[in-house]
Amino acid sequence: MDAPYPSDAETAKKMASWVFSVFSDRSPFLMLTLFKTMVRSRLEYCCPVWNPSKITDIEAIENVQRNYTRRILGCQQLDYWDRLKKLDLLSLQRLRERYILIHTWKMANDLAPNDINMVFKENARHGIKAIVPPLNNKSQRSVATHYENSFGVNAARLWNLLPRQVNSLTALGPFKVSLARFLETFPDTPPTKGYTAITNNSLLEWNLQKDLNQE
Repeated sequence: MDAPYPSDAETAKKMASWVFSVFSDRSPFLMLTLFKTMVRSRLEYCCPVWNPSKITDIEAIENVQRNYTRRILGCQQLDYWDRLKKLDLLSLQRLRERYILIHTWKMANDLAPNDINMVFKENARHGIKAIVPPLNNKSQRSVATHYENSFGVNAARLWNLLPRQVNSLTALGPFKVSLARFLETFPDTPPTKGYTAITNNSLLEWNLQKDLNQE
């Protein structure tokens, strides 16, 4: 599914403009509270499904948070990646992958409908793993692209990055805490126009980079 940009992104931008026009206080606590409740929420609805793969779409959505955080007190002189660290924020891209993992956990634990019939199998060494849906080798390139970007494939691959001590948890609260710690082990440098990045910032790409560095 295509990303909601430009419609939802434009709505989020308008809401951000409204926040800045109404509130003169630029303190991090107030600005982040308003951002999370009134701006970011516009970009979170059903995001595991429409999670974009095109760099231009990722950049366009990320720009909402990039431009907003630039106006927060104490952040004006920092670049976007450093603002994320200072404000203890996930990039919108990383946030979408987090939501994908949480939704996958709910499917694995029968707390959300498994409409895509994702198959989970328990492994003695690696815990609960998801089976990545197979692709017909004779499929056209356009079909292969949709396959690679589909929720079922992306969710399974992201889920399989989780270590046993995370994917085997059966309560949502502890899972979220352990997931947060796991995400902290990866850099969060989302595609941003004018910035040079090592990867496209997906957890899948960072994991591949780790493997290459270990060779």
